Amino acid sequence: MRRKSLIILLLLATVFVMASTSFPLLQRKRKNVQRDSVTVNDSVRRDADSRTTLDTTKMDSLQLAVYHHNKAIDDSIRLDSINRKKKNGIDAPVIYSASDSLVYDAASNTAHLFGSSKVKYESMDLASDKIYMSLDSSLVHATGSRDTTVKGGLKNKPVFKMSGSEYESDTMAFNFKTKKGLIENVRTQQEEGFLFSKRSKRDENGDIYLEHGRYTTCDKDCPDFYIALSRAKVRPGKDVVFGPAYLVVADVPLPLAIPYGFFPFSKKYSSGFIMPSYGDESTRGFYLRDGGYYFAISDIWDLKLLGEVYTKGSWGISAASNYNKRYRYSGSLYLSYQDTKTGDKGLPDYTRQQSYKIQWSHRQDSKANPFSTLSASVNFASSSYERNNLSSLYNPQTLTQSTRTSSINWSVNFSSIGMSLSSTANLNQNMRDSSIAMTLPDLNISISRFYPFRRKHQAGKERWYEKIAMSYTGQLSNSINTKEDRLMHSNLIKDWRNGMQHSIPISGTFTLLNYINVNPTFNFTDRMLSNKIKRSWDAIGQKEVKDTIYGFHNVYDWRMSVSASTKLYGFYVPNRKLFGDKIQAVRHVFTPQVSFNYAPDFGSRRYGYYDSYLKTDADGNVSLVEYSPYQDALYTAPGKGKTGSISWDVSNNIEMKVKSDKDSTGFKKISLIDELGATMSYNMAAKERRWSDLTMRVRLKWWKSYTFNMNAVFATYAYELDDNGRPYVGTHTEWGKGRFGRFQGMSQNISFTLSPEQLKKWFGGGSDKNEDDKKKKTNDDEGVDTDIESNVDDSMINGQRGAKKRDEAGKAETDANGYMTFKMPWSLTFGYGITMRENTGGKFNTNTMRYPYKFTQTLNVSGNIRISDGWNISFSSGYDFENHAISMTTASLQRDLHCFNMSCSVVLAPYTSYNFTFRCNASTLTDALKYDKRSGYNSAVQWY
Repeated sequence: MRRKSLIILLLLATVFVMASTSFPLLQRKRKNVQRDSVTVNDSVRRDADSRTTLDTTKMDSLQLAVYHHNKAIDDSIRLDSINRKKKNGIDAPVIYSASDSLVYDAASNTAHLFGSSKVKYESMDLASDKIYMSLDSSLVHATGSRDTTVKGGLKNKPVFKMSGSEYESDTMAFNFKTKKGLIENVRTQQEEGFLFSKRSKRDENGDIYLEHGRYTTCDKDCPDFYIALSRAKVRPGKDVVFGPAYLVVADVPLPLAIPYGFFPFSKKYSSGFIMPSYGDESTRGFYLRDGGYYFAISDIWDLKLLGEVYTKGSWGISAASNYNKRYRYSGSLYLSYQDTKTGDKGLPDYTRQQSYKIQWSHRQDSKANPFSTLSASVNFASSSYERNNLSSLYNPQTLTQSTRTSSINWSVNFSSIGMSLSSTANLNQNMRDSSIAMTLPDLNISISRFYPFRRKHQAGKERWYEKIAMSYTGQLSNSINTKEDRLMHSNLIKDWRNGMQHSIPISGTFTLLNYINVNPTFNFTDRMLSNKIKRSWDAIGQKEVKDTIYGFHNVYDWRMSVSASTKLYGFYVPNRKLFGDKIQAVRHVFTPQVSFNYAPDFGSRRYGYYDSYLKTDADGNVSLVEYSPYQDALYTAPGKGKTGSISWDVSNNIEMKVKSDKDSTGFKKISLIDELGATMSYNMAAKERRWSDLTMRVRLKWWKSYTFNMNAVFATYAYELDDNGRPYVGTHTEWGKGRFGRFQGMSQNISFTLSPEQLKKWFGGGSDKNEDDKKKKTNDDEGVDTDIESNVDDSMINGQRGAKKRDEAGKAETDANGYMTFKMPWSLTFGYGITMRENTGGKFNTNTMRYPYKFTQTLNVSGNIRISDGWNISFSSGYDFENHAISMTTASLQRDLHCFNMSCSVVLAPYTSYNFTFRCNASTLTDALKYDKRSGYNSAVQWY
């Protein structure tokens, strides 16, 4: 009986345990319909979390049986969940939500989401107005909601994001397991371009296959242009490869088709081909130029190789490289070689010229080394390069450039001892006569000023000798002046000039009588030269003979000076009855300065810096010729003659202090005369004409935007007539004849810019602060072109490659009343210069003992006007008063067509040419969609 009862109790316990373990599972399953996060093995995870670790040693037989029975059930459920996971292939949570409603069907394991729905699985994000999701088949369907008020009839279209790519479409389907999808009317952006397609397929690798696609760089909903693609394959972030395609502009198909092509996409720079441009040049024939290959070598530096070829035999090659290492250095290098052939070979007009160009720019970051710097600015080209370079023919500034300068600088600073060491290599090139002046190297050593007699531990008042300071400057130089074709064949010893120079200045600052500042100075200069030239006269050959003597030669000189200066202040308070109380005071500052300079005569024979020889001409006349053996050296000998001059200088400054109109208690200063000064000197060692000319200067700051400066020179000695009646500068002063110094001339330059803002200020309109801020932001956004060499004339097609899309282009601005505001920004700059001087080539007036005065004037005008948003016109011109003709005139027109940029420019005589350019703004299409029309230099048309 007991055994039978025990069996019945076990059966009842089993049924009770099974019921208690089944109902919670049903309850949890019901709760899953309301959760936003679902996984296929949620039941296993929740059961695992809900289980409690039990101690089986404390259980009786009935409890132990129930425990093992429940464990077997849990294991079977977990095994079934694992099998389902392997079957479906979903190994991460699927997070979904909807703003309107969410319907979950537990029987079919599907979910319907309505209203701003979102689904996230691993790296996939899907947002749409309607989403249907089947968890068993791993499929997601999304579409927008019908709405006739929006464009296209759908609102909240599906937006699919995965692995950094984003797609917008009308409808789409995606499989979680295979990661494949089908998309209709897809729209995606790849770098600067936009892709459209009626139907697209996505494979498991993320590649998209398009049918009836469109590619454009226009960001409008209805693009201005696009390339129609029949078939295409898109590898996001890499490229687009397409089959037959044709160009469509303003929805009009054009007969411009290509059988196949590709567009590269890359978020990082990569290597690739550079498409060439073609054209016709009158002397060299048809050409292909600026084509080549770009090497993206590393993140630090790159390389661009370009070439050009002409049908008549000319060719050229160039290499450009940019490098930049953060916090270390940056720069660019450009090398170019051209082999130019004109005319027909074998005929008299056939010529061949080989030219080259080297440009190097290097800058060291200030953070790299605070004690050592290296910088370079090299711009060297053969004299025929710019004449043969096709890009230079359309740039008047480059074509008319007569000189080029190059320099390489290195310096190191030893702050502990106050010494600095620097080295410079300089090159000056004259493009007109192909002459060059090179200095290599130019080494400088300097020690900053120090006080040799100053005590290390001062006590009491500073003594007078402790104010004596001295410094040192040394220079070692090696230079040559020659023609560019002789430079590489020059001899370092015979053709180059070299030497070293030392300079030791000693100075002090003292105060005399508490008001006078006295500054004595002593300067010692020593020159070390490697050769000198001995000259003699060859009576037989009747010529001068030079003999170079190599060795160590030392030349030195010294000079001393003392100057004294002070300031005198004067105040004038105007009569209150006559001038009122607006003017508080007028201050006059008078600054006189007197200096004395002395140097002995280093031309005397005891120094040996000058020599002489006897010259006997063919008639037997004998004359003594004096010369300096060091006159052709790098550092020449000091000048002949004793110096003992006294010079004086006076300066005046007058200011007025008045009450401010804005603040009744405040005052402001008004400059009446910023400076009115004069300087003159007297040479006690000269035998005649000891007085120098009088130089006067005036500076006025009456306007905030302009400062008036003028310098004038008055000659001290008057003209006299010789026996033949010809004028010459005599030894009598103008003062002796009761006249002021003879006015010799002056020069003045005035520049002024006129703009609408300036007119507003004149007529009380003020300036538009928002417009100023807008201009400042625009200027900041544009940045600076750092390329060394541009193959396109930037002044003529400004903004083509770096043009930015305007988000608000085409939207008119309105005022407070709703009317469209009228704005036409413009500016006009005038530059006028006048020089007045004695015309010594004119007729001399014997009555007034004066030459007539000659005026030289220059007038330059430049301006620009933006007639509307996207239109810009600029010009520059001038007037030549001597030739009575218009100087070089340039005019250009730029038109921003949103996706394209059109520009045309005209350069008038003497270098007349024209240029028309039409190209796409996007960098990916700028070489493919373009049209250039230029006039050749030799075939330039003259306009009269």
